[in-house]
Amino acid sequence: MKQTVKRVELDGREFILVGTAHISGESVHEVAQVLQDEKPDHVCIELDDGRLQALKNEKGWQELDISKVLREGRGFLLLANLVLSSFQKRMGADTGIKPGAEMAMALKVAEENGIPATMADRPIQVTLQRAWARNGLWGKAKLLAALVSSAFSKEELSSEDVENMKEQGAMDTMMDELAAYMPRVKEVLIDERDRYLATKIFTAPGKKVVAILGAGHLPGTEKTLNELSAGTRGTDLADIASIPPKGTGSKLAGWLFPACLAALLVAGFFTGGAVTSIDMLVRWLLWNGSLAALGTIVALGHPLAVLAAFAGAPLATLNPFIGVGMFSGLVQAWVRKPQVKDMENLAGDVTTVRGFYRNRIAHVLLLFFLSSLGGAIGNFIAVPALVGSLVQ
Repeated sequence: MKQTVKRVELDGREFILVGTAHISGESVHEVAQVLQDEKPDHVCIELDDGRLQALKNEKGWQELDISKVLREGRGFLLLANLVLSSFQKRMGADTGIKPGAEMAMALKVAEENGIPATMADRPIQVTLQRAWARNGLWGKAKLLAALVSSAFSKEELSSEDVENMKEQGAMDTMMDELAAYMPRVKEVLIDERDRYLATKIFTAPGKKVVAILGAGHLPGTEKTLNELSAGTRGTDLADIASIPPKGTGSKLAGWLFPACLAALLVAGFFTGGAVTSIDMLVRWLLWNGSLAALGTIVALGHPLAVLAAFAGAPLATLNPFIGVGMFSGLVQAWVRKPQVKDMENLAGDVTTVRGFYRNRIAHVLLLFFLSSLGGAIGNFIAVPALVGSLVQ
């Protein structure tokens, strides 16, 4: 049996785990072959309902309301989702295989043979939000850096490279590197999903179940299946199936900077009088607003969006429930309204830097990110500058 196919027999049931690479032509063929040969009672697929709809309806982006996304505070989530999708699509272009082609094949064969199918993965929105929430400031910075580097990576993969990625030794190395660089992200993206997938597979009906999942999930899923069978792990997924509520510390952290700023201004008043306090306030406004505006300029935002970033940055800093990117993004979307062609071409345009600037939806998201980043940098620079003005 191939290394990418694991057969696990537990309690009189048979679980056949097929490890794939999402841009592998061989994986597409292997999935079809296993399903035809094994004729399982049930098939579990590493998809959630949202990705299933996206796979079936590639024009789903046409229903996207970018202004609503920003108002609901989902700008970073959508941007991260697009970057990950564009990375897979760009890699797939190198091999001539659409990302998720093996999952589509599994659905096709299951439907043709009347095999019931379960979408066994956790919703991607929950996974991304948990990955973000579980990280501190440094972890978030590394996660953003990884997303940006993948978005603009020029790496090319051959079909042979893709197939080698499915080998256990290569997968172990990749998992070790991810765990060392971003342990909390690895825990959410891999470990939690191993448990989620295994539980959905274990609770699927039928004596013979075939599961189609990425090769990186094979070891963890097999391990969890054995634990479920032995009764050392339960089937309740409530603790990893939703976004953890913010703790008191996280809620207070959002107000930490406004409190520090207020304290510095009060200190400035008592040490140097009203003139010093006002001077400190003006310096903070200039650092915060100017760098947010600079981020918008780098994103080639409309002049009105630049003004919105400059004026909105201080308001966003003082209110942790909103972000400067919402102000600049909404203005950009208003003055350069996305067109139907932008929605139709979104998935393809985000695979290149030029596409991010050309596509009006992607452009809004880029502007949202860079103006938010600029405002945050402005705050980090402003604090030491204000403290320095107190000791002069």
